[in-house]
Amino acid sequence: MSSIPDNQVTSGQRKSIWNHQTPVVFAALFDWPPRPGAAFLSVTKRWFSISRNLLFLLLAVLSYHLLTPELSSMKSLSLEWIGPIVVRNAVLMLTLAGGLHLYLFRYKKQGKKLKYDPREELEKGGKFSFRNQVHDNMFWSLSSGVAVWSLYEILYFHGVANGVIPTIAFTDHPLAFLLWLVLLPFILSTHFYLTHRLLHWPPLFQIAHKLHHRNTHIGPWSGMSMHPIEHILYISSVLLHFVIPSHPILVIMHLYTRCLAPALSHAGFEQILVKDKKLIDAADFHHQLHHRFFECNYGNPDSPWDRWFGSLHDGSDAATAMVRERRRRMYQSRHG
Repeated sequence: MSSIPDNQVTSGQRKSIWNHQTPVVFAALFDWPPRPGAAFLSVTKRWFSISRNLLFLLLAVLSYHLLTPELSSMKSLSLEWIGPIVVRNAVLMLTLAGGLHLYLFRYKKQGKKLKYDPREELEKGGKFSFRNQVHDNMFWSLSSGVAVWSLYEILYFHGVANGVIPTIAFTDHPLAFLLWLVLLPFILSTHFYLTHRLLHWPPLFQIAHKLHHRNTHIGPWSGMSMHPIEHILYISSVLLHFVIPSHPILVIMHLYTRCLAPALSHAGFEQILVKDKKLIDAADFHHQLHHRFFECNYGNPDSPWDRWFGSLHDGSDAATAMVRERRRRMYQSRHG
């Protein structure tokens, strides 16, 4: 079932490829003709329901007040405050990605309910470090992933402590704080699309992004399993806070949506269920299709770029044929 090459898959075999499928639905903000009501809901519902955005905002508030060293101690670079930040980030990644992996793949608490890929076990073989997908993914996530994530955070707080990076206080600028919350999903999605397209440039793909694409059957640890070059590019959207005033809580939340959210978006399940009741949304079919077909769905449904630039795969047979043709032309152009 899983050994059928994508370019040999027929329409009649599609049910053997996907255990579960969902429509690819984009945020209504960019629909044409406009739908103001739906657009408003797409912007606001993420903050008034149990969503990953709200959970990461709450986690950022707790981290800033309880798990972040005093700003006054960050004026000089010292392991006394750098160490706790690195340890905090590693523990958070271990807890979320490790917990999801145990729940979904080790103990199979959800079985195959709402799982996109029909395969139950993650892979083993020579293409992975240690010949084991999970061990490979954990290594790259906890070494390069945590290191680059922590480096950006350390540089930010060191700059704030020395008055080099501007900030705002919520009490003085509540509207600016809220505007950041509204715009951040679109900013992140746009940056992800642009850097992701860059990473699919053949030289960069071979050097860096190929490591992430070892994972065709994805799991929670797959999300941050990247080459250090990709980690630097992927997390670099946080540099916006280095020049445009924001609040440290927003910066921590920004980093969580970059570094912790991939454990959910690569979980391979549409939702996390507890006793058959939805706990939280997890992966989406849009990105699942990217890991299957590669040259499509470079962004995510928070921005319209895949629709507008013709790189959308909506799960249909017609879209699969389009992607195969694109891959054929790309292969021909590279190999004459």
